[in-house]
Amino acid sequence: MNLIPFRTKRTSGIEAGNMATLADFRNEMNRLFEGFFSRPLMMPTWFEQVEPGQWMPAIDMSEDESKIHVRAELPGMGPEDVDVSVSEDRLVIAGEKKTESASWAHRESHYGAFTRAIPLPEAVDPSQVTARYDKGVLAVELTKSPTAASRKVPVQIGG
Repeated sequence: MNLIPFRTKRTSGIEAGNMATLADFRNEMNRLFEGFFSRPLMMPTWFEQVEPGQWMPAIDMSEDESKIHVRAELPGMGPEDVDVSVSEDRLVIAGEKKTESASWAHRESHYGAFTRAIPLPEAVDPSQVTARYDKGVLAVELTKSPTAASRKVPVQIGG
C-alpha cells in the first residue's frame, strides 16, 4: 500500500542528493500506515515506549486453529538471558542483552534490558506453553484454551 506517490527526478524537480532521504521518508510512512491498518485492534509498534539505551526485539506472531506461534529475534543472547511468562491474554518476554566491554569506534548494536508484553488474540492454557531457543530466535508455542476454542453451532429448524 503506497500512500505517498514516488516521483522521479524528472517529474518532481528534486535534486538527486535528496532522493535517498525522500525515499526513506516514503518507506517509513508506508510502514507506519501499513502497521496501523493491518493491526487495528492492537497498539501500533510506534507507540511502544523505548527509552534511550533500550531496545525492543522484533516479534512475529501467527496462529492456526489450536495454537498461537510467536517468534522473537534475540541476536547475541543466550536462553539463560531470556524470561518467558504467560497469562490467559498476554505473553511477556523479558531479558537483557549484555554489552561487551570494549572501546567502540562505531556501534549500531543495541544493548540493555527489554520487556515485551504481547496481547494474545485468544485465551491460552498456561500449562501448555513451550519455548525453544535456537540461533538467536526464541520460538514460543501457546495452545489455545479449550474454552476459547471456536466451535460450529448447528442451526435448528422450527421451534
